[in-house]
Amino acid sequence: MTEFNLQIQENSDGCANAKSERLSSVMEDAAPSLLPSTNTIHCVNTKGDRLDRYLSQELPDLSRSRIQQLIEQGNVQLNDQVCTSKKINVKLGDRITLEIPEVQPLELLAEDIPLDILYEDDQLLILNKPAGLVVHPAPGHPDGTLVNALLAHCPNLPGIGGIQRPGIVHRLDKDTTGAIAIAKTDIAHRHLQAQLKAKTARREYLGVVYGAPKTESGTIDLPIGRHPQDRKKMAIIPVEQGGRVAVTHWQVLERLGNFTLIHFQLETGRTHQIRVHSGKMGHPIVGDRVYSSGHSVGVNLPGQALHAWRLKLQHPLSGELIEVTATPPAHFTKLLEMLKRRTTL
Repeated sequence: MTEFNLQIQENSDGCANAKSERLSSVMEDAAPSLLPSTNTIHCVNTKGDRLDRYLSQELPDLSRSRIQQLIEQGNVQLNDQVCTSKKINVKLGDRITLEIPEVQPLELLAEDIPLDILYEDDQLLILNKPAGLVVHPAPGHPDGTLVNALLAHCPNLPGIGGIQRPGIVHRLDKDTTGAIAIAKTDIAHRHLQAQLKAKTARREYLGVVYGAPKTESGTIDLPIGRHPQDRKKMAIIPVEQGGRVAVTHWQVLERLGNFTLIHFQLETGRTHQIRVHSGKMGHPIVGDRVYSSGHSVGVNLPGQALHAWRLKLQHPLSGELIEVTATPPAHFTKLLEMLKRRTTL
């Protein structure tokens, strides 16, 4: 991991110290060994600038979007504290530490992994993802992912939407099951992304939560951002501190004693959105090892009892409305059956 330490200060006459250096000729995707370990800035030309804008000025070979991503992922510290807000203003004397994870080139291999196909034509593919399947390669999961399976199923997929995430327009967590759409052409990729951004695509989930909500339905409108201490988690973070608007609609489908089957509908699609929102309302998803206590319920669950049940979207070429329903996995239905038996005893 490459680290940049930026000391924001000025000398007595307000000018840059003679020893000041700016980072130059460093490519964003260069090998880690080619990147300098530290970079000290001794003068700020614009006082009170936003953190992301300041960093993009001082590190011109990193795109602003890349810098914003690093901030949101918790890779920037302001005065030795993790800062996930790109909008916060820096001041003279502030110290910024920027850590850039080492780029690990991924040679994506096609792997013959069975796929549960719900819909397919020459433009898109909709699958019922099983639990335990990571969507795209990443450090710790270089192969055995959905992308590896897709490359075997769709030989023309490379290059659609990015080298390491070909065809992926939205994702599901490793242990979340259910419907996921894959673009097979550039046109489909752009069209599906636009639908998600415009909120015209409809994503519905089924989840079993701990406890019994007091009302039958509701909406959770709370921004979500990277957890300030644990970078692997998300949390409720105010927008002014870097959180992004997140809206989840929910409705009780069945009350099962001290558990509840809930229908969730996403208006936005933030990382871990349903899991974070459910935990915040006091009813975390059963089996969620990250956002709940993880108490045993008597069924061997691979992870959170959350299933992407229904997906509705517009076909990128014909404009036809496509609606698919993904059958919940065996462990999900077994959990419901067991909870129902308990309530009837």
